[in-house]
Amino acid sequence: MRCIPLTGALGAEIQGVDLAQLSTGLRASIREAFLRYGVLVFRQQALDSSAFLGFARSLGEPVEYPFVKGLENFPHIIEVKKLAHETVNFGGIWHSDTSYLAEPPKATLLLAREIPPLGGDTEFACQHQAFLGLSEGLQHSLMGLRGISSSAKADVSKTREDRLRDAGKSQAKAVLEASHPVVRKHPETGKPVLYINRAHTARFEGWSEEESAGLLDWLHQHQVRSEYRCRVRWEASSLTVWDNRRVLHYPVNDYHGYQRLMHRITLAGDQPLPYEAPLSNRLRPSSSLG
Repeated sequence: MRCIPLTGALGAEIQGVDLAQLSTGLRASIREAFLRYGVLVFRQQALDSSAFLGFARSLGEPVEYPFVKGLENFPHIIEVKKLAHETVNFGGIWHSDTSYLAEPPKATLLLAREIPPLGGDTEFACQHQAFLGLSEGLQHSLMGLRGISSSAKADVSKTREDRLRDAGKSQAKAVLEASHPVVRKHPETGKPVLYINRAHTARFEGWSEEESAGLLDWLHQHQVRSEYRCRVRWEASSLTVWDNRRVLHYPVNDYHGYQRLMHRITLAGDQPLPYEAPLSNRLRPSSSLG
């Protein structure tokens, strides 16, 4: 197994493994790399649905997506697709998956089944590095805030419309909301993570949407700065897994006229807990992966 870093902030391509035949040692190495790099890319993985689900279970507990039905016989696997005639792509905005749940997912796995001849990449942004890039004063101000995430924000709701028409669940029109710390403690590394996203964070708890808008907009621009990002170019049978607790992602919508079909699994997470640091603890930006 070889890890080839994608950027200084996050991401690695993993070479030399067959995800359908993993030893106990390789599984442990992949979990370690997952925590270190945040985004892992595996190429040329010929996985059917059973093998895809099996690999996901080696990393955690698969959970069903709340709005779109899964595949027949595989309810934990949903199709993320854009048909050739469609112009809006599923999840086509910077976001963290389903942060409107009380216990948002630990991780997301995406397996490329059909890709366009060009385009359709996915970008990722590390929210530990985004937090470290804030001033000390703003870091400590944000530690006292909570964000309200909603499934009903207009931009992300629009990106689900086509899939709700062809595979929507009965509760697809439900509005789900959750309150989470704006700066969460990563449950495995203990590091601080900026935990808001443009798709779902509607306001700060105790603030109106109007009062929240200015600071949220500035933070949303900051958290996807180029130095916090990596970009994954898809190939057929590529699989990417990312840490939904510290990584935002954005599917680039630049392939009109072509179909793109991916299979997705999300893994059960836990309730985000606030990060608390002594005022004397000065956190500095770091060039190392985190």
